[in-house]
Amino acid sequence: MAKKITWHKLADAATELPWQSNNMLITEAGGKKITLGRTADNIFAFAHKCPHASGIMADGFMDAVGNVVCPLHRYKFNMQNGRNVTGEGYYLKTYVVEQRQDGIFVGIEESGLFSWLS
Repeated sequence: MAKKITWHKLADAATELPWQSNNMLITEAGGKKITLGRTADNIFAFAHKCPHASGIMADGFMDAVGNVVCPLHRYKFNMQNGRNVTGEGYYLKTYVVEQRQDGIFVGIEESGLFSWLS
């Protein structure tokens, strides 16, 4: 059964978001603190903290090929799928982002003890 996604509007346009100089920011959606990363073409959403040692991902940077790099130990993750590309075996939680005519939205999967019933 497909998981239910709830969409949360973040802003009317990407230019309204408070981007840091590293093209990332911390925001909240669905009661979760998440990080957004921006490239020339896309916006990606992923976990607030690194799964390895809880480094704040928005304090890191994006490398030349578009991976997000944790500021603590330089572990790199693909922003599209969360895959650890430097081989340590970790996975960074990612979220779906849609840029629509009426704004920027992030999709959060519903979770909880009985979420599988819906």
